[in-house]
Amino acid sequence: MLTRSRALTVTGAVCASLLAAAPNALAEVEPGGWTSVSPTYTVQERGCGQVDGLTFQLTCSTASGDQRAERRYATYTGGTRQFEGYFRISSLSGTRISLKQTFNESAAGPYFMLAAERGGRLYAVHGGDTLSDAGTVGATVRVNTVHQVGTSHRTYINGSLKHTYASPGGSFYDKFGAYRTNSGNGPATVVWSNVKFWRK
Repeated sequence: MLTRSRALTVTGAVCASLLAAAPNALAEVEPGGWTSVSPTYTVQERGCGQVDGLTFQLTCSTASGDQRAERRYATYTGGTRQFEGYFRISSLSGTRISLKQTFNESAAGPYFMLAAERGGRLYAVHGGDTLSDAGTVGATVRVNTVHQVGTSHRTYINGSLKHTYASPGGSFYDKFGAYRTNSGNGPATVVWSNVKFWRK
């Protein structure tokens, strides 16, 4: 028979293991004042891009044309938006594949793109800044972007602020998946999980 102190210890250990096993539902960076939202999305498959749930594949090594497998989320204007998601590159024979985009609809083009090179380097496509070397095949990486429209866009890798970029006003939307950059090519397979959005 367990003593009361032993029972409390066992219960505490079980609770701790359960908490460690599941990502925290309130794991957003820059905490305070956020409201959880569930924006609608459409699936984009172009060229050799294929989407199966949260698995995104480029099945060819084509280094030209529109090769993409993505989710495109609803447009937003104004305020502050936060994205959180975990990705794992399960295979990458190619290189320079965009994983997450904040798209500037007002300027008809990508505003921020997070991409991966073969070998694990994560970088900002515009400007080329290295954000992390955490994107190796098989590793799970947490990405947060915090976008204050008209002020700044901040990118966190595994909870650490890695990139800050000035933001114009206008209309924007989030995309993630696997997308061939202008200098990249597949094949690539990227699995996303635990995707969440907030606003304030």
